[in-house]
Amino acid sequence: MKLFTLFLIPFLLLARPFKVASYNVENLFDAVYNGTEYEEFIPGRHNWNRRMAERKLDHTAEVLCDLDADIVGLQEVENTHVFEQLRTRLKRVGCGYRYGAITHKRGAPIQVALLSRFPIRSVREIQVSYSPRVRNILEADVRVDGQDLKIFVNHWKSKSRKGYESKRIAYAKALKRRIDAMSSDKAYIVLGDLNTDYDAYLTLPKRLNDTGGRIGLNHLLKTVKNGELLTPETILPLHQEHVDLWTQLPFSKRWSHKFYGRKSTLDHILLPASMFDGKGIDYVNGSFGVFKADYLFTKKGYINSWQIKGAQHTGRGYSDHLPIYALFDTKPFVHAAKYVPPKPVNGTIEMLYQKEKLDVPVDLKHSVVVLKRGRYAVLKQHPGGRGIFVFGTARGLQEGSVYTLRVQEIHTYKGLKEITAMVKLKEEGKVQLSPYYGSLKSMRQNEVVRDITGTYKRGYLYTQGEKIPFYFKNCALTPPNGSKLKIAYAHIGYYKRLQLVVYSRKDFTVLE
Repeated sequence: MKLFTLFLIPFLLLARPFKVASYNVENLFDAVYNGTEYEEFIPGRHNWNRRMAERKLDHTAEVLCDLDADIVGLQEVENTHVFEQLRTRLKRVGCGYRYGAITHKRGAPIQVALLSRFPIRSVREIQVSYSPRVRNILEADVRVDGQDLKIFVNHWKSKSRKGYESKRIAYAKALKRRIDAMSSDKAYIVLGDLNTDYDAYLTLPKRLNDTGGRIGLNHLLKTVKNGELLTPETILPLHQEHVDLWTQLPFSKRWSHKFYGRKSTLDHILLPASMFDGKGIDYVNGSFGVFKADYLFTKKGYINSWQIKGAQHTGRGYSDHLPIYALFDTKPFVHAAKYVPPKPVNGTIEMLYQKEKLDVPVDLKHSVVVLKRGRYAVLKQHPGGRGIFVFGTARGLQEGSVYTLRVQEIHTYKGLKEITAMVKLKEEGKVQLSPYYGSLKSMRQNEVVRDITGTYKRGYLYTQGEKIPFYFKNCALTPPNGSKLKIAYAHIGYYKRLQLVVYSRKDFTVLE
């Protein structure tokens, strides 16, 4: 009887949900010179040496141990040598992976890899291009509890350094060709750093759009249909469609990467209809998440990336990406969703002032850009209506243009009502802005006023018999006390009290 029980233990251990993850480890290099390294990782330069390489291995292993995934796709691993060092390190601290695989793209500075506690039965590489700068896609067949599961580990071209969408399209095409060649009921997972936001079909910057709006993730891998992101309830079999698991999270939690404060979803787990069909291996609904251990953040709340200061490695930090993960099981998928993506509603700016946060996205039709300065803007829907400030997300908007905008997040900062996340759905045309400007006679936050003359003194503008708090967004623009100013455009902002805000040198002239 004891022998029978011991015989069952391995099978009982497998008969549980298992975790699949993706983690961009941010340049896991060794201390051996190969000639393909990035300049800052050449041994002997920039304080990159064996001690630094060991520290980076320790930090990467720490994250992987705490993540505790059964299958992990890795990006930015230099080569087989450092990959095996990582596996040895993980085994030494009790977090070992018996099976592993890595690509071998000749001349490439970094590769993609896979760690697995389940047997890897076969491995192949999908070549996207002969260029060493274009990484191969790793394809691995894994055996889980008697079931076959295919994993595709990806690392697509970034949006920096001429990162046009056509370069990511090349990866999507190569992957799609392989998927199209497989049977439609095949269980597989596409994961990795695709360097694409889940909603790129709405948010891709114009400067990178050389494909007429066609997005590798959204259109070739088919995560969008009829303008809406696919969900487990709307995906269809036999169509090579995919559910991007970011749709399983509320908007505020959709990020695994930050760049200058901008949240993004570069890392992905994509699933075909076969992972929701109740046969073989299925996704565990509501299990997708982002691994956010405290040590992965600085005291100021930034992602605790590997730190290079003054062109020197410091030995501190982890990665500029957070790991993402999901659970899978041999039990059938259950459609009682933990989180159902809400349907957007039509609304008004006035309605946004009545809410502290949004439970569902709000579509603002006929949104006029009254003022646009860099990443900031002021919107109105009609001349007599309320204005609202757009903080940090006004990219692509043009002053005087009219749009339909989808507002995803709002915030009240020190009393100022702000839109902090939105996407542009449609451009409706242009208008004359004169009727949309406000007046100092009826001071109301988020109005735009113009053609004001006054005297600046110690943080105030003295004009029309009034003393109004005055703030220069760029402090370097602040004129000497006593300066007489001609204000072309100013925003009536709010920081514990109403104030005038000037954003640009072109918005005012010093008269005396």
